[in-house]
Amino acid sequence: MADARLLWDFQRMGHAPRPCSVAVGLGSHDLGVADVAVELYRRGMAPLIVFTGATSPTTRDRMPRGEAVHYRERAVEGGVPEEVVLVETRARNTGENIRFSRELLAERGVDVSSVLLVSKPYEERRAYATARRLWPEVEVVSASTPLALGAYVTSVGDARLVLDMLVGAVQRLIVYPARGFMIEQEIPEDVVAAYERLRGAGFTGRLVPE
Repeated sequence: MADARLLWDFQRMGHAPRPCSVAVGLGSHDLGVADVAVELYRRGMAPLIVFTGATSPTTRDRMPRGEAVHYRERAVEGGVPEEVVLVETRARNTGENIRFSRELLAERGVDVSSVLLVSKPYEERRAYATARRLWPEVEVVSASTPLALGAYVTSVGDARLVLDMLVGAVQRLIVYPARGFMIEQEIPEDVVAAYERLRGAGFTGRLVPE
């Protein structure tokens, strides 16, 4: 868990929320993403929310109508007006989340200069790096549920899933820049070492082919 905390802390960007043109909530198994977007809207940090995501093997059973649709339902239940919540239901990875959300906002004629990018806590940096590559003209402010690793694992109820995801997120930071999927970022040596130990310990369920 000490290695996992290193990866967890590295993934957090440490951005302070500030008013942006739009909040974009990235689809996943975690409804906390929708809750954070709702809280940011209530605080006046974004006048519009886009939820993006189809389904994945992780979410197919728990979100059968699609991640973005379930997020929207959660937000409306939380008091956000329906007219300020847009959904993008095709995206199946982070790159598509960004590209399709950008296209949707352009189609709606929304002028975007800054984005509150809401993700799972352990994917802040991955999402940020992807957005900076695919949407370079906008300022990106990262946001996620403000939980420590232990509390987050308890909320999800599946430590293996969270650690697999952590390892997979760091691997993508290592291999994806060369493929053009995200900007390159410096990864500290202790984070790389922790990643390699966790990978060697078998937390490989979310790795991509290299």
